[in-house]
Amino acid sequence: MARELETALLRSFVTAVRAGSISRAATQLGQTQPGISQQLRKLERAVGHPLLHRSSAGVAPTRAGEELLPYAERILALATQALTETGHALSGHCGIGLLEDLAASHLPQALADLARLHPDATLEVLSLSSATMREAYDAGRVQLVLDELPYLPGPPRWTVRRPLAWAVGHGVELTADPLPVVLFSGTCTWRSSVLEALSQVDRRWRIAFESDSLAGVLAALRAGLGVSALLPANLEPGMVCHDQAALPALPDVELGLTRHPRTDGDPLIDAVAAVLRRMV
Repeated sequence: MARELETALLRSFVTAVRAGSISRAATQLGQTQPGISQQLRKLERAVGHPLLHRSSAGVAPTRAGEELLPYAERILALATQALTETGHALSGHCGIGLLEDLAASHLPQALADLARLHPDATLEVLSLSSATMREAYDAGRVQLVLDELPYLPGPPRWTVRRPLAWAVGHGVELTADPLPVVLFSGTCTWRSSVLEALSQVDRRWRIAFESDSLAGVLAALRAGLGVSALLPANLEPGMVCHDQAALPALPDVELGLTRHPRTDGDPLIDAVAAVLRRMV
């Protein structure tokens, strides 16, 4: 008998990875923790591999889980779009400003799938500095901005908290003293979150590498220069921290969506905003 991947099981898996916890996933989905655990085990049987590392600190994807995650997210996004948007042609232009870490994850693929369904619509995804993003927003080039709360160009329509995860560079010893860390340079809430978390447990650290871009941070991790904090969706295979007790817990990141007030009632902007809300 051919194996099938049920969307309900994929939704439980994606939610658990995003939330970093089975209990939080159960709360978000309005189900019980045992029920979510049972669905995850059923999905693991269907795939034939363990998908999650489980510990008292929460859950993190295994190598097989990392490989399944982008497919699961895209399947869920396409299923929702097929139900809600098929038969309603959309047109016009929508500029979307994304935090770089989100622009490098699964969101652009979901937006590309939406654009494929509506060939008369033009979607423009931008990842800019806060000042430049505000200028684009004020000028009307960008209608939606999804970013950390302090950097939004206007009041958020909604907010969501997302976990940060430790990313471990190749060959980095977590017992190193001081611990080498790879940081985003400049004023970055993630930078302060990493250093505050280490300071709270009196862990000595040294800055091994800094970059103002996600590409630079990932390159440093691939080179084995240290550890860093990333959104789980940006962790590459081999970067997942499997020894949760070796590093302190990281705080969540609070994201929000700002929508230009002149776009209220625009069907295309409505559809894009709905995709962002579902995927985040």
